[in-house]
Parts: sequence; C-alpha cells; structure tokens
Amino acid sequence: MAVTDYSHKAFEQPEEGPQDSAPAVSLRDRLVPPMPGSAMWGWLGPILVALFGGFLRFYRLGTPHSVVFDETYYAKDAFATIRYGVERQFVDGADKLLLAGNDNIFKQCGSVSECASYVVHPPVGKWLIGLGELIFGANPFGWRFVAALLGTLSILILARTARRMTRSTLLGCVAGLLLCLDALHFVLSRTALLDIFLMFWVLAGFACLVVDRDWSRRRLAEWHEAGSPADGPRLGLRPWRLAAGVLLGLAVATKWTGGFYIAAFAIMTLLWDAGARRAVGTPRPYGTVIRRDLPLAAAWMAVVPIVTYAVSFTGWFVTDKGYGRNWDQATSSGPVYFVIDSLRSWIDYQKQVLTFHTGLESSHPYQSEPWQWPMLLRPVAFFYESPKNCGADSCSWAVLGTGTPVIWFAGLLALIGMIAWYVATRDWRAGGVLLGYAAGWLPWFYFAIADNRTMFMFYAMPMVPFMILALVLACGLIMGKESPARPNRRVTGTAVVGAFVLLALVNFWWLYPVIAAEPIPYDSWHARMLFDSWI
Repeated sequence: MAVTDYSHKAFEQPEEGPQDSAPAVSLRDRLVPPMPGSAMWGWLGPILVALFGGFLRFYRLGTPHSVVFDETYYAKDAFATIRYGVERQFVDGADKLLLAGNDNIFKQCGSVSECASYVVHPPVGKWLIGLGELIFGANPFGWRFVAALLGTLSILILARTARRMTRSTLLGCVAGLLLCLDALHFVLSRTALLDIFLMFWVLAGFACLVVDRDWSRRRLAEWHEAGSPADGPRLGLRPWRLAAGVLLGLAVATKWTGGFYIAAFAIMTLLWDAGARRAVGTPRPYGTVIRRDLPLAAAWMAVVPIVTYAVSFTGWFVTDKGYGRNWDQATSSGPVYFVIDSLRSWIDYQKQVLTFHTGLESSHPYQSEPWQWPMLLRPVAFFYESPKNCGADSCSWAVLGTGTPVIWFAGLLALIGMIAWYVATRDWRAGGVLLGYAAGWLPWFYFAIADNRTMFMFYAMPMVPFMILALVLACGLIMGKESPARPNRRVTGTAVVGAFVLLALVNFWWLYPVIAAEPIPYDSWHARMLFDSWI
C-alpha cells in the first residue's frame, strides 16, 4: 500500500474526517491505520534484506588486516575497557603489537594516575567494540565484529520502522535495501569507530517512538469508543517511550551529540500526543498534554537518559584507574563521602571533556564542513596502500568513507520534497524525518561557526536513516495508490521506484572495490573517484 493512502497530520492538527464520496472510516482506523498484508512477510521480508546486508558486512570483515583510521584510538581503548574497566595508556608501537598477535600493550606505571588515559568520548561504544575483542581477540575481525552486527540489525530496524510508517511491507524492504547499499553505512559497519553505534541507538530510539505513537493512539481510540470523559485519559506508563529514553541515553553515552536527538524527539513525541488528543476531540489538547503526558515524558525522555549515561561509567566508578578518578579527595571517610567525592570527580571530568570538544580546532587533510556532507564533497580515506605484485604496474588498495552517490543525491532531492510535503499537508512522517535529519546535521553548523571545530563527513552517519526514510516516503508518493481512474499509475510508479533501486545497486557494486579494500589497478581506482576532492 502506498504512502499516500494514509496522509495523517498528527503533528499539529487532527485527521480530517472522510469526504462525502468516500467510504466511512472509523476513528480507530484513522488514528491507527490497519497494517496490510501478511504479518509473516512483514517480518520475513525485512529479515531477508538484513541477512543480505549482513553478508555484505561480514564478508572479509578482517580485511584489511590493519589499524584503519581512528581504530588506532577506539580498538585499543576498547581493549583496555574490557580488561581494566577504563581506558589506559599504551606502549609505543601498540598497533603493530596487536596486529602481530601480542596483546601486551599497556604501560607499566609506578602509580595509578600515571597510566590513566584522558579520553573525550563516553564509554558505551568502546564497551561494544571490546565485546567483540573479548570473544574473538584483539584483532581486526574482533574489534569490527559488533559494528558489523549492529550495522546489520539497523537494517532490520529501519525496514520495520519504514513499514510501520508507510503501512507497506514493500516500502519497508526498500528502506532496508537502500541502507544495505549505502557505502558510508557499509564502511562504518566494518570499522571500529563510534558513529555506527551512535546511529544505531538513535534509529532504535526513533523506532520505539514510532511504535509508541501507534500504541498510545490505540489507547485513545479505546477510550473514545468507551465514551469516557472529554478531557481524555492518562496513557499509562508508555513502555515504548521508556525504551526510547534508555536507547537515546545510550546514544549520548556513545557520543555527546546524541543529546540533540533527545531534545528533538522529546518535542516531537509530545506534539504527536497533542495531535492524537485533538483528533479524538479533546477541547484543549496542548493543555491536556502538559498536564497528563508531560510529567512522565520528562521522566522517560530526560531523567532516564541522564541515569543511563551515568550508569555507562560504571567501570570508571568501580575502579581507581580512570582519569581523574580521585580528583576530589575529602578528608572525611565512609561510604557517603566516597559517593559524594566520586560524583564530584566525575562531574569535573565531564567539564574537562566539554572544554576539549569546544576547543577542538586542529586541522586534518580529510576534514570537511557540514554543508559539504550531503553532496559527498570530501569523504575520508580510511585506508590506502599501493600493493606490489597486483597484476598491474600500479595498484590501489583502499577503504573510502563515502556514501553511495545515487542514494545521497536522490536523498537530497527527497528531503527537499519532504519540506514541501510537510508544509502542504503537515504529514507527521515528513515532519519526523525532517526533524531527525536536522537534529543530526544543523548543530554541526554551530560548531563550525562558533568553535571552528574539526569535522569529518562520517559524522553524518546518524542522518542517513532519516535520509533513506525521506527517499522511501518519496517512493510511496511516486508509486501512488491504486485508482480505477488511472489504472496504469501504480504500475508506472512502481517501475520508476524499481529502476531507482536497481541503479543504487549498480552504483554500490561499482564502488565496492574502493570501499571494501579490494586491490585494483590504479586507473580503476581513479575512475571511481567521483570528484577530485575524493582523492
């Protein structure tokens, strides 16, 4: 079923009633449109797409057998985290020792503070990388394993979320397939950096809020059908919103920029509540939301993420080896003073990290500005070597952190289309997608202007699922709905969408050697560089 079958406007205004010429639609079906098609295929289709994406990501995962770009920080910090609970300092040449199979890489110091490592990112991403190292060893496959696993799971989550938003299994599978074929998602799913984990938690949190939207609207429909008081009910504990709070807390505990999503999604979900209450006839929907929904929403979307963030530092709290662990040493003793001193030390550490981020101005040859990201103007060379004996006079062996151009350029057009669609219809899906994209993109403009911050294109990773959702919504509009007046409309639209997906597949296949570290002749590598800025 196409996107245009359900143009609900729950951001700011209620669903419109049925027209005289249209069949009557119940309030329940307008609040929570029925999910069409087979429930089995609703799961089986996205799972098959995710398995395809998983094969692409796990195949030759240990290649290159090298420390790729910022893996030099995160792979070793993760190994220290699972061994000591916190990050530690390393001996010189630690990367080479790990690649040779020697994990004896930690400095030996006379005191705890001498070996403590000052790190500026929270620990969740490093715990995840370290989990793979714990299972498979501190080697490229081990430190990339969980990134590939969560990258694969994110394909399934996006496909299921798109299906729920569009009420179309086909469009859900298209969303999952496009994420499979995005080169930036592919590269980061095969690299031990933090951005794939940030994207995963943000996407999972958004998915929970979309489920919560259906869940709460179903409760409102039940209340309305029972003829309850006009000001509407409390909607209970909202378990899906609680889950979103935990997941978004894990996003912040991976990278601080996850906090922008908490603020954006908290406002978004409350506006969804107001739209739903207005749709069932609540006289003062916004006032009702403030009285009945806001207190618990503040707990789930503010307090829970803060607690989740603090708990992620358990390793720092339970050991004496972390940076700044004993900064605030009081003369008094006892468990109460120990807790107070620990919290004061931890807060001081967080302040130091904030100072580091706001003053990060060192230049880098692959840095880029936020406005360049959607157009793929300056990707990051994660890995590049010129191997010998490759069957040609000169060869390239590379991992280029770029997006798939067909997907990204079409995605930019789709996002512009979503702006027009939201202005015209106030469709909640267009609004949610635009908000998710903006929360991952616009704050970087402030950092670029105010802090002159060093930034890279792969910081755009959390934006990618929302770009693909915009594409899928646009595909639904292109496909249209079945109409006796225009019998070929659906067939033509589906053919256009199918051709686009096929083009994305061909584009991914063309890029594959330079994103998956396959040695190829230099001329073949150069032919795949879309712009001179890719070199």
